[in-house]
Amino acid sequence: MQINRLLEMIYILLHKKSVSAGELAEQLGVSRRTIYRDIDTLSLAGIPIYTEKGRGGGVRLLSDFVLNKSILSEQEQDELLTALHGLSNIKAAEADQILQKLQATFNKTVTNWLDVDFSDWHHDHDYFNDFKTAITERRIVAFQYYNTYGDKRFRRIEPIQLRFKSKAWYLKGFCLAKQDVRLYKLSRIKDLVVTDEQFPARALILEARDSTQAQQDLQWITLKLRVQPEMAHKVYDDFTEGEIQKQPDGSFLVTATMPETHGLCSFLLSYKACIEVLEPKHVRAMIKTEAEKISKTYI
Repeated sequence: MQINRLLEMIYILLHKKSVSAGELAEQLGVSRRTIYRDIDTLSLAGIPIYTEKGRGGGVRLLSDFVLNKSILSEQEQDELLTALHGLSNIKAAEADQILQKLQATFNKTVTNWLDVDFSDWHHDHDYFNDFKTAITERRIVAFQYYNTYGDKRFRRIEPIQLRFKSKAWYLKGFCLAKQDVRLYKLSRIKDLVVTDEQFPARALILEARDSTQAQQDLQWITLKLRVQPEMAHKVYDDFTEGEIQKQPDGSFLVTATMPETHGLCSFLLSYKACIEVLEPKHVRAMIKTEAEKISKTYI
């Protein structure tokens, strides 16, 4: 892309007093004629670039030229460096390289005010760069996937996007078997392979299965819960302030509307013995049955 080449040309000239048009053409992989057109483009954009003929001549920038004053404001520099710093948290090697170059060019360092670690505590694989390659290069991915019921299925997907939703990472992609857009939870993906098969861009109108229509298909219920004081930290993590009523004895009454999915029981049991389902009755019975099964396991 021309904009990338122009920025690279400026970067080269900032670090060298003078560079010949032939050397620039060789480094940037274009013709000399293209270099001279780029010089005209930069000059029209207000970049003080000029050429000198003769021995010792070449393409130059005015000695007092500072990139950040001509292209980006101080705030824009900080935003750009912060964004690149965030990308480096997913181990994007190119982001680190660009970050180092721009820090040197802007003569500043990024303030490390935000530290994001996307890696899992107990998984040693890192699929972020693999999926990035597959998405940007439109390459089909293949993997084994464990669904909600624990069944393992082989999937071939045209990857579209990585998405963080509800405390977990997902891959949004077009499933070649289902001929539909689906979401796949990254923690359930195993044996990922980025193939050499490329796919054309699709005019996808359908959303992934977590879309509004899919949510309308869910059965929503209103839960009334009593939670003991020792789970205060978890209550405020999982529910909004408007759903919580703190009681005089320190316990909490929670009224919340949630989808009745296969994960509901596991979610409620994550509170261990510190929660009591008051309503609805069938969820209360479900938790009781599950607790009895657990109890029998440890007899």
